[in-house]
Amino acid sequence: MQAVLAVVGPVFAIIGLGWFSAWRGLIDRAGFAGLNRFVFTYCAPALLFLGGTSGGVAGGRAAFAFFLGAFAIYGTVLLAARRRLPLGDAGMLALDSCFGNTLMMGLPLILAAFGQEGLSVLLGILVLHSMVLLGLATMVAELALHARAPWRRVLRAVLAGMARNPVVVAVFAALLWRLLGLPAPGGVARRIMEMLGAAAPAAALFCLGGSLAGFDARAVWRSTLVATAAKLLVMPALVWGLARLFALSPLETAVAVVAAALPTGANAFMLAQRYEVSPERSGATVLVSTAASVVTLALLLGWLG
Repeated sequence: MQAVLAVVGPVFAIIGLGWFSAWRGLIDRAGFAGLNRFVFTYCAPALLFLGGTSGGVAGGRAAFAFFLGAFAIYGTVLLAARRRLPLGDAGMLALDSCFGNTLMMGLPLILAAFGQEGLSVLLGILVLHSMVLLGLATMVAELALHARAPWRRVLRAVLAGMARNPVVVAVFAALLWRLLGLPAPGGVARRIMEMLGAAAPAAALFCLGGSLAGFDARAVWRSTLVATAAKLLVMPALVWGLARLFALSPLETAVAVVAAALPTGANAFMLAQRYEVSPERSGATVLVSTAASVVTLALLLGWLG
């Protein structure tokens, strides 16, 4: 429990600073909007590109079980939510249900629980996590924006929208970089990306806190609970079953299951904010799932030994 609190505590502290700054008027709505654009345009892409091009990718089997479970959750929630929600809202709810805080909470938690060996297994998940899931969610959001247009116009609009999305551009640039076998960026370029990337998690959480002062989450409590339950309970149970099915080692199984049990990451809120699709639900899910994960992660780590 103490290790979990040591990771979750700073998350809530930074969210609280953002809320306090908005509540007291220290930073206005335009200031938070500018900071959010800065994170989405520069910090998050730098973090993703650097992570996707640096070092080797380990833990391939654990990553396979993790992403198979994530895709299953995303697809199931998306199809179920489409019965009563527009495509854009359903897509964001699906992202809230499977996108975890693998960086700010996953790294220190796995390191504390399983050491460097566990961290090497997590790398295979961490490198692809934002690339794959945020890229998929962006594509669905773009489809929702142009759903009524002819399919050729929809295709052009989706591709153009993804090309204008800095996160997606960073994802595909990193994948292309790896496919070409290019060396990891170094020197001044690497230092710039490291500085920008280091600001991404804290700034995203600060923006989340600022947004909480401006909306009422009571109207979305049902969908928030659905997404939280899917993220903290259903997804780790599914990944555990897949890990057993694929006969993963105890360490691979533990890292994959803990990664699946992490609360919803703030980048899901950033994407919802960018497309103006239920950002209050995404923000509430980040907050509620992070609070609940103090208990669920402590129980899970105790069970995994």
